[in-house]
Amino acid sequence: RSMDTWKIRSAITSLTPRVVLKNLHRLREVARSCNEFQARMVQAHPSRFGSFALLPLPDVDGALEELSYALDVLHLDGVGLFSSVNDRYLGDPWFDPVFDELNRRKAVIFIHPTHCEAPEHTRLQAPPFVVEYVFDTTRAVVNLVFTGTLKRCPDIRFIVAHGGGTVPFLAQRISMLEGHRHAKDVTDVVPTLRALYYEIASTTAGYALRSLQELVHPTHILWGSDLPFVYGERLQEEVDHWEAYNGFDATGRSAVEQQNALRLFPRFNQTADAASRP
Repeated sequence: RSMDTWKIRSAITSLTPRVVLKNLHRLREVARSCNEFQARMVQAHPSRFGSFALLPLPDVDGALEELSYALDVLHLDGVGLFSSVNDRYLGDPWFDPVFDELNRRKAVIFIHPTHCEAPEHTRLQAPPFVVEYVFDTTRAVVNLVFTGTLKRCPDIRFIVAHGGGTVPFLAQRISMLEGHRHAKDVTDVVPTLRALYYEIASTTAGYALRSLQELVHPTHILWGSDLPFVYGERLQEEVDHWEAYNGFDATGRSAVEQQNALRLFPRFNQTADAASRP
């Protein structure tokens, strides 16, 4: 009903917050259960839903096993990864086997921020969703650049949540990593960042969109809602910001609202309505 209210024909779901369990066997069980639930939802409503698989990281062996099951048996649409797991950010060598397999499969992955301990350490009073989550996304992207993971895995289609955090604003500074003596094969940073996809949940105000447009072409921007964290009047504000923004022509607006998603998830082409937002 909510999708009909917001005139959303199709949506890709993912699971947040991440599964945090110390017992690796239980961690694998929960990830499997979540993925099978998502698969049943997609099978029941294939034209309305797609889903990103949950992997039981930091258990790399379990993640590789679940990745194969989720994509080959359940036929989920991609993989959802969190910006960090147990203080290891994406790009950490610990995760290399997973990224290598995702690259081999030419998979779509969605990077979403997760809880950061910075507010506890610094005694900041504002809740972490205000800034810490987008900062955590930025840290993950920078680490993927610095460790050479993005260059090593060119066939992964990365989607970064919330307009990339502060990546568009900091792109010039991030490019200073080029030639850094500790960086691994860090070249062409800005073109590398431009090759990523950026969804715009909670990033629809004009000043945020203009910064993102300075970095990437409209063909690499995707509509996102952030449901259920953003809903009701707050979600309506996001839609109103988007509708009021005049920085895209009709082609660019259509690209963000549906065409870019249809290229990434072509199975929806058969059911997409020209007026919908995948």
